[in-house]
Amino acid sequence: MVVDTFKQGQGNRTAILCSGGLDSAVLMANELHSDLSSCQEDPFLQPIYVNSGFSWESTEQECIGQLLNMAPFIGKIRPIVNLSFPVADTYPKSHWALSGMPPSYNTGDEEVYLVGRNVMLLAKVSAYCAVNNIGRILIGPLAGNPFPDASPEFLTAMENTLSMGLAHRIQISAPFGERTKVEVIQLGHSLGVPFEFTLSCMNPAHSAAPAEHCGKCSKCRERLQAFDAAHLTDPARYTFRPDDVWAGA
Repeated sequence: MVVDTFKQGQGNRTAILCSGGLDSAVLMANELHSDLSSCQEDPFLQPIYVNSGFSWESTEQECIGQLLNMAPFIGKIRPIVNLSFPVADTYPKSHWALSGMPPSYNTGDEEVYLVGRNVMLLAKVSAYCAVNNIGRILIGPLAGNPFPDASPEFLTAMENTLSMGLAHRIQISAPFGERTKVEVIQLGHSLGVPFEFTLSCMNPAHSAAPAEHCGKCSKCRERLQAFDAAHLTDPARYTFRPDDVWAGA
């Protein structure tokens, strides 16, 4: 039987899956803006990072620390919670996400699919939410996401399954499910998100803050092209920035 009611106070407590990328940064800013607009004086927003052992995660975590100490986040949301769900015993050692050899600039989305990624993230975070009386999880897939564990049908099924298995009502929400990355960037720009402190790269340079994007992986391509289409300049640092973002290196 699915638990279909929130416990006292649970429905006003929200966890946000935070990767340090621009999508999750805008998701946090948008949720914060919505809560303040609805006169919630002290919104409960809990960013959560899940460490899986991927090659870029140490740099990603540094960026999150910097990001959350900037407006509009500083003093407005709770300190980041770091959870672990290692995948070294699931993915082969040669997997690009573990080896630090990411797919190249023009690689298609289907080739960067991390099998079971959202299954693992949501299972881990939902257990944390059950223990800490949090009733809502925000996750950031965008319109056109081709992965099976990002579809509305999957998220609804996962919500029901986790609520049943944990005996704790969990609402899984994907507020940007009908927005493109260009639209998310435009929204983030209007909300004052400091994009220079976000990281959307699978092979970042371990340099002084803020971190440098490699400019050569498919995540960098996706980001650079979206900023270009939004008619905005990406303020992030790049080790290499292609002259033509649509052609690549």
